[in-house]
Amino acid sequence: MDTEAGRVQGIACKDRTVTVFRGIPYAAPPVGDLRWRPPQPPPRWEDVRPADRFGPMCPQAPTEAAATGVDVPMSEDCLSLNIWTGAPSGEEKRPVLVWIYGGGFREGTGAHPRYDGEKLARRGIVVVTFNYRLGVFGFLATPELSAESEHGSSGNYGLLDCVAALRWVRDNIERFGGDPGRVTIAGQSAGAGLVNFLAMSPLAKGLFHRAIAQSHARYARDPELRYLSTSYRLPVDAERAGIRYLLERGARGIGQLRSLDWHKLVDGSHPLDTGVDTCGTAAPPLLRPVLDGWAIPAGYDETYSKGLQNDVDYLTGNNLDESGAVPGVLVASLRTGRRTVRPGSPPVHLTLEQHRGAARRKFGPLADEFLRLYPAGTDDEAARASSAAARDNSRLSTYLWGVDWTRRTSGSLHTYFWTHRTRAKGRGLRGASHGSEIDYVFHNPDGGTASWTEEDHEAARNLSAYWVNFVASGDPNGSGLPPWPAFSPDTATVMELGAQFRPTPVSDPARIDFWTRFFRTQQAW
Repeated sequence: MDTEAGRVQGIACKDRTVTVFRGIPYAAPPVGDLRWRPPQPPPRWEDVRPADRFGPMCPQAPTEAAATGVDVPMSEDCLSLNIWTGAPSGEEKRPVLVWIYGGGFREGTGAHPRYDGEKLARRGIVVVTFNYRLGVFGFLATPELSAESEHGSSGNYGLLDCVAALRWVRDNIERFGGDPGRVTIAGQSAGAGLVNFLAMSPLAKGLFHRAIAQSHARYARDPELRYLSTSYRLPVDAERAGIRYLLERGARGIGQLRSLDWHKLVDGSHPLDTGVDTCGTAAPPLLRPVLDGWAIPAGYDETYSKGLQNDVDYLTGNNLDESGAVPGVLVASLRTGRRTVRPGSPPVHLTLEQHRGAARRKFGPLADEFLRLYPAGTDDEAARASSAAARDNSRLSTYLWGVDWTRRTSGSLHTYFWTHRTRAKGRGLRGASHGSEIDYVFHNPDGGTASWTEEDHEAARNLSAYWVNFVASGDPNGSGLPPWPAFSPDTATVMELGAQFRPTPVSDPARIDFWTRFFRTQQAW
């Protein structure tokens, strides 16, 4: 198969109607003087390049890289992508899904087996995964780096990698049977955060036509926006943090830091940005995207109020057991277990004291009203009430985000709430947790096909069908699927996916009124 940089040879998947091309460079290796610079075009090659192995994962903490279970090396030469296609002849134009992995902007790889695109490609779409720079390599900002940039920008290298990958798709995907006029970007957690940022970036305008953000499309006045994967930094704060980073490593300038072996810049630490007011104890990762005026020109509120976002079809939602909500059956074990605070992770309140204390910190003069709406007199009641509040927060926040998003856009919008909890034997206690829907979207069971029940497979068939339909047309609905109404700013409902497939209210009127009034007291981001 030809690309603009040279010819590549893929390999057949288990289903031999699908071909996978692995490890295709979409940008030059960001090494040496190219470290902490925007991605450059890939160098050309003359012979046919075997595309039978995934490219190296981008530098990240070795412990977290090992936890992925992916047998690929780690290298700074990591900007590659992978394609699954059932139309390798180039004679057919199929809709394209470009998947962006999550991992808090500090870990992840497009080679993870849960992102294997074979089953989705069998459904008639072309699937692309890729690597983008992480941690200090992807999100370091300093005054010196900003001065090097013709745009006065630094700290968004991971985001610029996403733009470069999308440009590669625009210029090359037709040769792999993909339609460059029907490209959907999709991601979960930090991947969803990058989807949101790309939707606000003029650099990505016209490079994609639909977007799927799995978890964390949040209202501009929701404090959780400030520490989840939706959080951004102001340039002055990002550059100050970068100066501290240089000083901590004894570097006098960026040139000295560029001369270091990349292994010396991966220490496994995940610093928190404690300078952000999140109305609680949660904090975002220090290394994350920057509101630089170029790649991300404006914050959420200004972007949506002025209609500056890319006008694309959108599909987004949240999960039942995330953002501080947990299944009741896990409460006892969580109380006795050790909980590690991770950047971008919401606190889980499991006791009456925690429930009441968090209410006082977050809601201030509205705390008593909150505690009347989410009452508790024991630790177990408090855990249930806290989870109920977390779910209402996320559902209503996404609903209000939708109201803002649709005010100045013409594309379709569909929102969901994922509720499926597996009943598979031997799989442990698993709720509809953060990221659990990914395996169902790609229909890749963790542990193999036999590890799922028929109920799991049915949920996956429905969910992946909705996603494929949306990628193809901007509408998830299709034959044999429960109807999924489009978002309406006049009706606070969301589509439940999983335990049942049906529209359901965001919450009851009293709780909707409370959260709406609380959000109005908060600073708009």
